[in-house]
Amino acid sequence: MISSGQAAISAGTLLPAEGSTTPGTLVVHHLFKALAILGLTLPTTGCITAVVGSAAAVGVGAAEERGFEGAVDDTKIRTSINNLWLSEDLEVFRDITLTVNEGRVMLTGSVKKPETRIEAVRLAWQAPGVRQVLDEIQVEDKSGFSDYASDVWIANKLRTQLMFDSKVKNINYTIDVVNGVVYLMGIAQSQDELDRVIAYARDTSSVKRVVSHVVLKGDPNRQS
Repeated sequence: MISSGQAAISAGTLLPAEGSTTPGTLVVHHLFKALAILGLTLPTTGCITAVVGSAAAVGVGAAEERGFEGAVDDTKIRTSINNLWLSEDLEVFRDITLTVNEGRVMLTGSVKKPETRIEAVRLAWQAPGVRQVLDEIQVEDKSGFSDYASDVWIANKLRTQLMFDSKVKNINYTIDVVNGVVYLMGIAQSQDELDRVIAYARDTSSVKRVVSHVVLKGDPNRQS
């Protein structure tokens, strides 16, 4: 995907000035630093979207509870699993959503065959750095466009509610919705905050079930 005509990123020339402290500059700084750490280059082809997308996740991750280094490690895990899926089973790569937080991998999506679900989990465990694989893949062949549209609406509504709730640090949460089932992953500042997030999800119309894989900030099992 990366052509020979790509220009390598130089941390010394492309990183923003260390003295800059504005939020926007800080995220950009981490984004370019992430590209340098991960050994990525800036493509001149359409692959730039995927490359910068991964680095952007790292840049935003610097503001999360897991921190910059944790975000880099999670991005390496994500990249490794995606490469395994892409090389071994295209159906897995296409139909399953991957979320990584502090080495905990959550798999969501809907597949037609149980064998596909098993293969996705097996390959996820092969990636270096994986501490846990949370298998939330649904096996059914009933999803249609209306289901997808409803899932998108639910996810967007929840993200908006969390964003405007001053008692919730929304950047630490990931929301996936599959066939009306809401999957939450991330790090909660407290049990009260987590309860608020789960309540938002349960009170949203068309939600069938809420599955939480959120851990508390003070959980001794984090990174153990």
